[in-house]
Amino acid sequence: MTTDAVPAPAVLRLSRRALVAGMPLALGACAMPNMGGMFDDFGDSGFSYSKIYGPKPDEEHPLPALKMGNVEPTVLRRRVANTTGEKPGTIVVETSKRRLYLVESGGSAIRYGIGVGREGFEWSGRSKIARKSKWPRWTPTPEMIKRDPKTNGPYAGGMPGGLDNPLGARAMYLYQGGRDSSYRIHGTNYPKSIGLAMSSGCVRMFNHDVIDLYDRAEVGADVIVRA
Repeated sequence: MTTDAVPAPAVLRLSRRALVAGMPLALGACAMPNMGGMFDDFGDSGFSYSKIYGPKPDEEHPLPALKMGNVEPTVLRRRVANTTGEKPGTIVVETSKRRLYLVESGGSAIRYGIGVGREGFEWSGRSKIARKSKWPRWTPTPEMIKRDPKTNGPYAGGMPGGLDNPLGARAMYLYQGGRDSSYRIHGTNYPKSIGLAMSSGCVRMFNHDVIDLYDRAEVGADVIVRA
């Protein structure tokens, strides 16, 4: 998940077993069956889905439209009432519900579907976004290479950013007390994982959604993770 695997602060109660779990690489990027062309807008979400999940040809790595046939509608981006109790600009991750909230002013929040780690994943506490990266480079940790040398070994020197990169289109790096927690909020090359608990313990989002969050969230923003 990270190039610099620093032991996480105890207060976050991060599971090392979740961190070292392997990540899928050749997963077909964002191509999934859709519902007969570009999908329609979805109810009263507050967003035009045909716009926000459409193609992004101006990206460094042009991003195709998210195709919706196998996507559960409840994991799509939605503007909702802020029930987190947190101040605007705060990110709240609810791992058990597979949801991430960006608190807005005026009593609303943007809710995104996320993917999280599977069994053994425990992550709760406060951290901050210390830095952000577009189309980040991914380097497997030594533990990941040891666990799956055939898949991860070739990338010991790092995998350049791109549609097949496990970190997806953006990454936000979470620190606590000035130290890298080794956990990230990032995109994914496997959109079917959104809404599920699979593999590694970082927070994964649709590439379209992580781009949106990246543009809205400030470096230094508080991130609160609730199990």
